[in-house]
Amino acid sequence: MVLSVAAAAAARLAFYPSLLYNVVLEKVSSRKWFHRIDETILVGALPFRGMSQQLVEEENVRGVITMNEEYETWLWCNTAEEWQALGVEQLRLSTVDLTGVPTLENLEKGVKFALKHRQHGNSVYIHCKAGRSRSPTMAAAYLIVVNKWSPQEAIRFLANIRPHILVRQGQLQALEKFYCTESKQWRG
Repeated sequence: MVLSVAAAAAARLAFYPSLLYNVVLEKVSSRKWFHRIDETILVGALPFRGMSQQLVEEENVRGVITMNEEYETWLWCNTAEEWQALGVEQLRLSTVDLTGVPTLENLEKGVKFALKHRQHGNSVYIHCKAGRSRSPTMAAAYLIVVNKWSPQEAIRFLANIRPHILVRQGQLQALEKFYCTESKQWRG
């Protein structure tokens, strides 16, 4: 418990400097703020309010999965009500930055949400602060279900599109547990 409290505190302290770093890096390098993964999923960094219209109009985003904790989005991003006014449904699955691992329950909720939007031909923007760890973990869970891939196959696919992702060991273990649960359903 002490470690998780310390990790959460460290994530809070590092949040603004690392956000600034990501903004600068996107401006001075070839790193993109978000990438389309398939006809449904986009994976990216914080969707700043100024990006909202682009995501809705150009990318057909009608769902947003927010992997951030509240403090990470309150200044810069739309609230659930602001997304709703744009015709976008938001699902917040709070996960601690840097060291956080989405729960099995949250992976299941996120995939169900994405599949619901997929059925309607909508896009879903899955994001965290930088689009490197928490959101690719969620996108990998989606790819595991849609393509019946292993976690490693899903991560490789994502890395080919968004090379700077970093799915950490704990996140990989969560995906392996998710895969075991899902693959039992496929095999009947």
